Amino acid sequence: MALTTDFAGIEPGSRTAEPKQDYSRYRIVPARHPERLAGTIFAAVVIIAVLYSTFTNPRWGWSVFAEWFFAEPVLVGLGRTLLLTALAAISGSILGTALALARVSKSPLLSGLSWGYIWLLRSIPMIVLLLILNNLGYLYETIRIGIPFTDRVLFDYPTVQLLTPFAAAYLGLTLNQSAFFAEIVRGGILSVDHGQLEAAAALGLPRRRQAFRIVLP
Repeated sequence: MALTTDFAGIEPGSRTAEPKQDYSRYRIVPARHPERLAGTIFAAVVIIAVLYSTFTNPRWGWSVFAEWFFAEPVLVGLGRTLLLTALAAISGSILGTALALARVSKSPLLSGLSWGYIWLLRSIPMIVLLLILNNLGYLYETIRIGIPFTDRVLFDYPTVQLLTPFAAAYLGLTLNQSAFFAEIVRGGILSVDHGQLEAAAALGLPRRRQAFRIVLP
């Protein structure tokens, strides 16, 4: 037995439209934040005062600055500084990522070595690390690689010629940046929800692809 209900006189789609509300009687006033405005004005006044004091003080020696800023030695040093920064950023990021993966690995040896490296390099001030590397030739006159417990030498080279000032600066910046970058990457890895890894494992993705396709991005 079928039961049907017939709504006489009501056609489909003929619902009564709700009346539109009239907002013309409301007064729309923009939001005002007097504290924010006062803080902005105060900050602008302080910045202008500092800039005025800096550029009008003759003791800063702006004429000397303008004379030597575009000198060839300064431009060469600026170029090398930018080159060092770029190279150290690239190599430090690569090494830091490897250290972070070792830090979160299940191997106690890899995790312990990575922890010790990060702890040591983050504890040493940058200037101290650069001084040690720049004067490494005084501590070790030559860098020698050979077969242990024998007189056979495979590699023997003066440290001063191998570790130039540029190479020492590059190595120091790379080691320092890799330690800090490793902690940043490790924090990002630990923040990934475990459910994403479970879903990737359920799809049959190997652990390497999980790391490079899901965790690290």
